[in-house]
Amino acid sequence: MERPTWAPQGIDLSVPSVSRIYDYYLGGSHNFEVDREAGRRAMEAFPGLPKIMQANRAFMRRAVRHAVGEGVTQFLDIGSGIPTFGNVHEIAQAADPRSHVVYVDHDPVAVAHGRAVLEGDPRSAVLPADLRKPHDILTSDEVGRLLDLDRPVALLLVAVLHFVEDQDDPWAAVAELRDALAPGSLLVLTHATTESGPIRPEEGRGVSGVYRNVGSPLLMRSRPEVARFFDGFEMVEPGLVAMPDWRPDPVRRAGGADDDPAMYVGFAGVGRKP
Repeated sequence: MERPTWAPQGIDLSVPSVSRIYDYYLGGSHNFEVDREAGRRAMEAFPGLPKIMQANRAFMRRAVRHAVGEGVTQFLDIGSGIPTFGNVHEIAQAADPRSHVVYVDHDPVAVAHGRAVLEGDPRSAVLPADLRKPHDILTSDEVGRLLDLDRPVALLLVAVLHFVEDQDDPWAAVAELRDALAPGSLLVLTHATTESGPIRPEEGRGVSGVYRNVGSPLLMRSRPEVARFFDGFEMVEPGLVAMPDWRPDPVRRAGGADDDPAMYVGFAGVGRKP
């Protein structure tokens, strides 16, 4: 297989990547046949996966605009994946050009492509790091250069916590990040579940099995388990809800994509640190 210019050396192109599978769901071009095959297997278990990812991205954009509307112009996006059109820095800087963004991902492909996309943008950067090691993120040069932790920050954990197993205690990682943030900071979160929308538990297990086979366990957590991530935060209305139900755009096209039941699979919420 010929290696494209955006794929860094040392990456095994025969092994699926969660970031590239996500890119495939969104209709992106930074994925390989091995990623598309894994994505197709997951869609055999639940065909609505691309609609879930679209709802996830739409929620993220609304939440970013909400943050800027609340005066928060610093963003720490952990588990950011491969930047695609309408990502955090584009939405935030369109709302307020002073916005600063640090993307964090442990996938070298996502990091390499993110750096290419952000070249020449002095207000954004990509950091190779792991959510499970918050200290490394908080003390990084990128965070020190672009984010003032004495001022409110929007912490984005969008479609990432369900890839962290219980044994790695993702709740403790979120709490460590929370404690480092100033009052007025926001937690923006989405999480996979089989408790909302039309997905059945056996379909959820089928999707999880595909991801486990590519080395990235996917956990479908319950509402109480997801709500625990907001400990120490005050929930912003309307609380922890299905992604399309979090402050939907005022006008929805009748019969449009927002009407697909699959988009209601998964939890979304925003919390504010008092």
